[in-house]
Amino acid sequence: MINTQTETFQGYGKIKDVSAQTAVECRFGDVESVLSAHAGATLLSAEAENGEVRYTGRVRFSIVYENGEKKVCRAEKGVEFSAKASCPQCAPAYTARVKLQTENLSVRREGASVYLTALLGADVSLYGDRTFEYVTDGDLVLKRESFPLFTAHLCGGAAEADDEFETDFIGDILLHAETVNLSDVHCETGALVAEGEINLGVLALKGENALVSFERLVPFRVEIPCDAAEAGRNADAQVCVTEAVLHADTDEEQGKCKISAEITLSAEGCVYEEVQIDGIADAFSTTNAVEVVCGDVESLGVGEAVKLTERVSGKAALSSSVDFSDVFQAVALQRAEANLVAGEENKLEGVAMATLLVLGSDGTHRGVELSLPFSVPVQAEGECAVSVLACGMSARQRQEGEVDAEATLKIVLVPKKKHAAHPVVEIKEKEPLVLPDCAVSVYIPRAGDGLWELAKSLKKPPEEVSASNPDIEFPVKSGQRVIIYRKKSL
Repeated sequence: MINTQTETFQGYGKIKDVSAQTAVECRFGDVESVLSAHAGATLLSAEAENGEVRYTGRVRFSIVYENGEKKVCRAEKGVEFSAKASCPQCAPAYTARVKLQTENLSVRREGASVYLTALLGADVSLYGDRTFEYVTDGDLVLKRESFPLFTAHLCGGAAEADDEFETDFIGDILLHAETVNLSDVHCETGALVAEGEINLGVLALKGENALVSFERLVPFRVEIPCDAAEAGRNADAQVCVTEAVLHADTDEEQGKCKISAEITLSAEGCVYEEVQIDGIADAFSTTNAVEVVCGDVESLGVGEAVKLTERVSGKAALSSSVDFSDVFQAVALQRAEANLVAGEENKLEGVAMATLLVLGSDGTHRGVELSLPFSVPVQAEGECAVSVLACGMSARQRQEGEVDAEATLKIVLVPKKKHAAHPVVEIKEKEPLVLPDCAVSVYIPRAGDGLWELAKSLKKPPEEVSASNPDIEFPVKSGQRVIIYRKKSL
């Protein structure tokens, strides 16, 4: 009977990534023509249950529209929702983290009312205990190996950011939107630190019926207490705007306006600790055939982020036509989406988007959605989490009916790392071996075999094979011979 010794690994890490979609609708009455619409989603709660993750949130719908008298107005409503993401592996013991994003926003008219429908995407990550037993010793010939694994430490916190700046006189703030650019996540002793900037975009009414847009990059820093945080450990985080309050103090005599912004942030982070387990990669017996069962253990972590800034330009695609009689007044709701495309040269391909507010020759405003495709070479390999912030976007009409657009892209790529470990978790004894009884045997091994592979095929300890053949270098070359000596008893 073969005796083995085992140990138990107890860690914590990501179990599964799942995704889900849900639609949230909002109704606005007495709207003549919608110029611009925005939907910002905030997560309220997320709970792991048997077979699913249930999450709730709130969507803030904002519209800028013209009424029947061609006056530009604004309206805002909040809608709470609940949804679920199916996952057969999910259990109440897991921790669910959900990241929400508005994937699409559609506007439709029914009678005198306008309906906004936001299609929300939810990226759900499940975290839980990772426990397994592995063999550490036994009455066998063992190939020992150290296996690296990631274990995760979750943390969370909140912070505030504020800004104050002056502009020319404005009559009213019509719409504002906040986009987070998380440019740096690192560990300090006892804390995970997330830093970046919030692109604050504002659409305002200037004068009686003129529109103007401006944006500010508001820096932020969130320090999240975490006992596992140490300098040099990698980490990732997500930072969301939960509330943004803007105040405008106007001075008509000076023709100036002071705008202050108070922004509340929530942050969730994960610190990745790399640990080693000393286990067995392979084993065999010199007396019996054995069945070696290896585990399949995967653990996920992150690498160092790649950051770059690019200015892109070109002809933009338009949702409706323009001509030289149109006056471009504002560019609002700047945003971008992109994917990493692998090839001989890795590229980030995507599109920068915005709403162009136009004043027609008849004195009527309208909103035109513009899209600027881009392709940017990047120095990143493997699977990465992609984050792109579009800012400083401008549009002009050089030729009638064509719009040239420019935008600055702030790009962050976070490589996804994976440790795949296959330690021996069980060894089953089989039938006795039938071994040669001659004093000397000569073997011709396969070219490329290492010492372990050769010893396993001969059912001899590696040190015995090496001692019997001191002149052989491993891996063996074609045509080499291996000699095995066996002691004979009279």
